[in-house]
Amino acid sequence: MHILLTNDDGIRADGLWALHRALARRNTVTVIAPDRERSAVGHGITLHTPLRVQQVDMNGTGRGIAVDGTPADCIKLAVLELMEKRPDMVISGINPGANVGININYSGTVSAAREAALYGIPAIAVSVAGHGPAHLDGIARFSVQLAETVFRRGLPPGTLLNVNFPGTPLEMITGVCVSRQSLSPLPERFEKRSDPWDRPYYWSGCNPGGGHKTPGTDSAALGSNFISITPIKCDMTDYGMLNELSSWDIAGPQNKE
Repeated sequence: MHILLTNDDGIRADGLWALHRALARRNTVTVIAPDRERSAVGHGITLHTPLRVQQVDMNGTGRGIAVDGTPADCIKLAVLELMEKRPDMVISGINPGANVGININYSGTVSAAREAALYGIPAIAVSVAGHGPAHLDGIARFSVQLAETVFRRGLPPGTLLNVNFPGTPLEMITGVCVSRQSLSPLPERFEKRSDPWDRPYYWSGCNPGGGHKTPGTDSAALGSNFISITPIKCDMTDYGMLNELSSWDIAGPQNKE
Protein backbone atom coordinates (compact mmCIF):
# COMPACT_ATOMS: atom_id res chain seq x y z
CA MET A 1 0.00 0.00 0.00
CA HIS A 2 1.29 3.47 -0.89
CA ILE A 3 0.28 5.98 1.80
CA LEU A 4 0.51 9.77 1.64
CA LEU A 5 1.16 11.15 5.11
CA THR A 6 0.44 14.75 6.10
CA ASN A 7 -0.68 16.90 9.06
CA ASP A 8 -1.39 20.48 10.13
CA ASP A 9 1.37 20.76 12.75
CA GLY A 10 4.28 20.98 10.36
CA ILE A 11 6.63 18.48 8.81
CA ARG A 12 8.82 18.21 11.93
CA ALA A 13 5.95 17.28 14.28
CA ASP A 14 6.50 14.20 16.45
CA GLY A 15 3.10 12.71 15.64
CA LEU A 16 3.78 12.73 11.90
CA TRP A 17 7.01 10.77 12.26
CA ALA A 18 5.53 8.34 14.79
CA LEU A 19 3.04 7.41 12.09
CA HIS A 20 5.82 7.23 9.52
CA ARG A 21 7.84 4.78 11.63
CA ALA A 22 4.86 2.48 12.09
CA LEU A 23 3.57 2.67 8.52
CA ALA A 24 6.91 2.35 6.74
CA ARG A 25 7.52 -1.15 8.13
CA ARG A 26 5.07 -2.67 5.64
CA ASN A 27 4.11 0.15 3.29
CA THR A 28 5.52 2.75 0.95
CA VAL A 29 5.08 6.13 2.66
CA THR A 30 5.36 9.59 1.10
CA VAL A 31 5.44 12.56 3.48
CA ILE A 32 4.13 15.89 2.16
CA ALA A 33 3.23 18.33 4.93
CA PRO A 34 3.19 22.05 5.76
CA ASP A 35 6.57 23.62 6.47
CA ARG A 36 5.24 25.00 9.79
CA GLU A 37 2.23 24.74 12.05
CA ARG A 38 -1.07 25.38 10.31
CA SER A 39 -3.53 24.43 13.04
CA ALA A 40 -7.16 25.59 12.78
CA VAL A 41 -6.84 26.79 9.18
CA GLY A 42 -9.82 24.66 8.18
CA HIS A 43 -10.09 23.81 4.49
CA GLY A 44 -8.35 26.96 3.28
CA ILE A 45 -6.23 26.84 0.12
CA THR A 46 -3.63 29.24 -1.27
CA LEU A 47 -4.70 31.22 -4.35
CA HIS A 48 -2.90 34.57 -4.46
CA THR A 49 0.68 33.64 -3.62
CA PRO A 50 2.92 30.92 -5.08
CA LEU A 51 3.46 27.65 -3.24
CA ARG A 52 7.07 26.63 -2.65
CA VAL A 53 8.31 23.16 -1.72
CA GLN A 54 11.58 21.83 -0.36
CA GLN A 55 13.00 18.44 0.53
CA VAL A 56 13.45 17.80 4.27
CA ASP A 57 15.79 15.16 5.73
CA MET A 58 14.82 14.12 9.26
CA ASN A 59 18.32 13.02 10.35
CA GLY A 60 17.99 9.52 9.02
CA THR A 61 14.41 9.05 10.23
CA GLY A 62 12.99 9.75 6.81
CA ARG A 63 12.59 12.30 4.07
CA GLY A 64 9.64 14.44 3.19
CA ILE A 65 8.50 17.45 1.21
CA ALA A 66 7.66 20.65 3.07
CA VAL A 67 5.05 22.95 1.50
CA ASP A 68 4.62 26.59 2.53
CA GLY A 69 0.85 26.24 2.37
CA THR A 70 -2.14 24.70 4.11
CA PRO A 71 -2.87 21.00 4.69
CA ALA A 72 -5.36 21.06 1.82
CA ASP A 73 -2.68 22.61 -0.39
CA CYS A 74 -0.40 19.69 0.46
CA ILE A 75 -2.96 17.17 -0.77
CA LYS A 76 -3.69 19.08 -3.96
CA LEU A 77 -0.01 19.45 -4.81
CA ALA A 78 0.68 15.82 -3.98
CA VAL A 79 -2.13 14.47 -6.16
CA LEU A 80 -1.79 16.87 -9.09
CA GLU A 81 1.97 17.55 -9.25
CA LEU A 82 4.34 15.90 -6.81
CA MET A 83 3.42 12.20 -6.92
CA GLU A 84 3.74 10.05 -10.02
CA LYS A 85 0.43 8.37 -9.24
CA ARG A 86 -2.29 8.79 -6.65
CA PRO A 87 -1.68 7.17 -3.27
CA ASP A 88 -3.80 4.27 -2.10
CA MET A 89 -4.61 6.15 1.09
CA VAL A 90 -4.05 9.45 2.90
CA ILE A 91 -3.49 9.64 6.65
CA SER A 92 -3.40 13.02 8.40
CA GLY A 93 -1.93 13.32 11.91
CA ILE A 94 -1.19 12.47 14.62
CA ASN A 95 -2.63 15.79 15.82
CA PRO A 96 -2.06 16.87 19.44
CA GLY A 97 -5.50 17.95 20.63
CA ALA A 98 -8.80 16.26 19.88
CA ASN A 99 -10.75 17.09 16.73
CA VAL A 100 -14.31 16.27 17.75
CA GLY A 101 -17.65 18.07 17.56
CA ILE A 102 -17.72 21.41 15.80
CA ASN A 103 -13.92 21.56 15.95
CA ILE A 104 -14.01 19.35 12.86
CA ASN A 105 -15.02 22.43 10.87
CA TYR A 106 -11.85 24.30 11.84
CA SER A 107 -9.34 21.46 11.83
CA GLY A 108 -6.54 21.45 9.28
CA THR A 109 -5.93 17.80 10.17
CA VAL A 110 -9.46 16.77 9.19
CA SER A 111 -9.47 19.07 6.17
CA ALA A 112 -6.42 17.35 4.69
CA ALA A 113 -8.27 14.02 4.91
CA ARG A 114 -11.41 15.64 3.50
CA GLU A 115 -9.44 17.00 0.54
CA ALA A 116 -8.19 13.49 -0.18
CA ALA A 117 -11.75 12.14 0.03
CA LEU A 118 -12.83 14.75 -2.53
CA TYR A 119 -10.31 13.16 -4.90
CA GLY A 120 -11.79 9.73 -4.19
CA ILE A 121 -8.85 8.58 -2.06
CA PRO A 122 -9.61 6.72 1.20
CA ALA A 123 -8.53 8.96 4.07
CA ILE A 124 -8.14 8.92 7.84
CA ALA A 125 -7.61 11.85 10.22
CA VAL A 126 -5.93 10.93 13.52
CA SER A 127 -5.88 13.07 16.69
CA VAL A 128 -5.23 12.56 20.39
CA ALA A 129 -6.79 14.43 23.31
CA GLY A 130 -4.53 16.80 25.24
CA HIS A 131 -1.19 18.34 24.43
CA GLY A 132 1.05 16.44 26.85
CA PRO A 133 2.79 13.08 26.39
CA ALA A 134 0.57 11.33 23.88
CA HIS A 135 1.80 7.72 23.71
CA LEU A 136 2.32 8.24 20.01
CA ASP A 137 3.78 4.84 19.17
CA GLY A 138 0.69 3.00 20.46
CA ILE A 139 -1.60 5.35 18.54
CA ALA A 140 0.47 4.81 15.42
CA ARG A 141 0.26 1.02 15.75
CA PHE A 142 -3.55 1.16 16.05
CA SER A 143 -3.68 3.54 13.07
CA VAL A 144 -1.75 1.06 10.95
CA GLN A 145 -4.26 -1.70 11.78
CA LEU A 146 -7.17 0.62 10.97
CA ALA A 147 -5.56 1.69 7.70
CA GLU A 148 -5.16 -1.95 6.65
CA THR A 149 -8.84 -2.60 7.44
CA VAL A 150 -9.92 0.46 5.47
CA PHE A 151 -7.76 -0.59 2.53
CA ARG A 152 -9.32 -4.07 2.59
CA ARG A 153 -12.94 -3.00 3.14
CA GLY A 154 -12.95 0.39 1.38
CA LEU A 155 -14.87 3.59 2.12
CA PRO A 156 -17.78 5.15 0.18
CA PRO A 157 -16.69 7.91 -2.21
CA GLY A 158 -16.46 11.23 -0.41
CA THR A 159 -16.32 9.68 3.07
CA LEU A 160 -13.37 9.83 5.49
CA LEU A 161 -12.79 8.52 9.00
CA ASN A 162 -12.13 10.95 11.83
CA VAL A 163 -10.34 9.09 14.64
CA ASN A 164 -9.70 10.51 18.12
CA PHE A 165 -7.74 8.85 20.92
CA PRO A 166 -7.89 9.55 24.66
CA GLY A 167 -4.61 10.89 26.03
CA THR A 168 -3.86 7.66 27.91
CA PRO A 169 -1.74 4.59 27.08
CA LEU A 170 -3.45 2.26 24.64
CA GLU A 171 -3.72 -0.57 27.19
CA MET A 172 -5.73 1.71 29.50
CA ILE A 173 -8.30 2.70 26.88
CA THR A 174 -11.82 1.29 27.41
CA GLY A 175 -12.42 0.31 23.80
CA VAL A 176 -13.50 1.61 20.39
CA CYS A 177 -16.74 3.50 19.77
CA VAL A 178 -18.16 4.27 16.33
CA SER A 179 -19.82 7.60 17.00
CA ARG A 180 -21.53 10.55 15.35
CA GLN A 181 -20.30 14.12 15.37
CA SER A 182 -21.39 16.25 18.30
CA LEU A 183 -22.92 19.61 17.41
CA SER A 184 -22.96 21.02 20.92
CA PRO A 185 -21.44 24.52 21.13
CA LEU A 186 -18.02 24.90 22.69
CA PRO A 187 -17.44 27.15 25.72
CA GLU A 188 -15.72 29.86 23.69
CA ARG A 189 -14.41 33.18 24.91
CA PHE A 190 -12.31 36.18 23.92
CA GLU A 191 -9.90 37.72 26.36
CA LYS A 192 -9.51 41.46 25.92
CA ARG A 193 -6.02 42.83 26.49
CA SER A 194 -4.07 46.03 25.80
CA ASP A 195 -0.82 46.45 23.89
CA PRO A 196 2.02 48.78 25.07
CA TRP A 197 0.26 51.71 23.36
CA ASP A 198 -2.95 50.95 25.26
CA ARG A 199 -4.73 49.76 22.15
CA PRO A 200 -7.15 46.84 22.71
CA TYR A 201 -6.71 43.44 21.13
CA TYR A 202 -8.54 40.15 21.58
CA TRP A 203 -7.22 36.63 22.14
CA SER A 204 -9.53 33.76 21.23
CA GLY A 205 -9.76 30.72 23.45
CA CYS A 206 -11.98 27.75 24.26
CA ASN A 207 -11.96 24.44 26.06
CA PRO A 208 -12.01 21.82 23.27
CA GLY A 209 -12.96 19.11 25.74
CA GLY A 210 -15.79 21.10 27.24
CA GLY A 211 -19.41 21.40 26.24
CA HIS A 212 -22.19 18.84 26.45
CA LYS A 213 -21.31 15.20 25.89
CA THR A 214 -24.46 13.75 24.29
CA PRO A 215 -24.43 9.92 24.33
CA GLY A 216 -23.41 8.41 21.02
CA THR A 217 -21.28 11.38 19.97
CA ASP A 218 -17.54 11.65 19.41
CA SER A 219 -17.02 13.97 22.37
CA ALA A 220 -18.92 11.61 24.69
CA ALA A 221 -16.92 8.60 23.51
CA LEU A 222 -13.65 10.41 24.04
CA GLY A 223 -14.76 11.65 27.46
CA SER A 224 -15.53 8.05 28.45
CA ASN A 225 -12.00 6.93 27.51
CA PHE A 226 -12.99 5.32 24.19
CA ILE A 227 -11.28 5.69 20.84
CA SER A 228 -13.86 7.55 18.75
CA ILE A 229 -14.22 6.73 15.05
CA THR A 230 -16.62 8.93 13.08
CA PRO A 231 -17.39 8.62 9.36
CA ILE A 232 -17.51 12.12 7.85
CA LYS A 233 -19.14 12.94 4.50
CA CYS A 234 -17.91 15.65 2.14
CA ASP A 235 -21.45 16.13 0.75
CA MET A 236 -22.98 18.73 3.07
CA THR A 237 -26.42 18.73 1.42
CA ASP A 238 -29.32 18.50 3.87
CA TYR A 239 -31.33 15.92 1.93
CA GLY A 240 -34.14 15.99 4.46
CA MET A 241 -34.63 19.67 3.66
CA LEU A 242 -34.72 19.36 -0.14
CA ASN A 243 -38.46 18.60 -0.47
CA GLU A 244 -39.34 21.01 2.33
CA LEU A 245 -37.44 23.84 0.67
CA SER A 246 -39.07 23.07 -2.69
CA SER A 247 -42.51 23.49 -1.10
CA TRP A 248 -41.75 27.04 0.01
CA ASP A 249 -42.78 28.38 -3.42
CA ILE A 250 -39.88 30.77 -3.51
CA ALA A 251 -40.60 33.31 -6.27
CA GLY A 252 -37.98 33.80 -8.96
CA PRO A 253 -36.73 37.17 -10.13
CA GLN A 254 -39.41 39.21 -11.85
CA ASN A 255 -38.92 41.36 -14.92
CA LYS A 256 -39.78 44.93 -14.07
CA GLU A 257 -40.68 47.21 -16.94
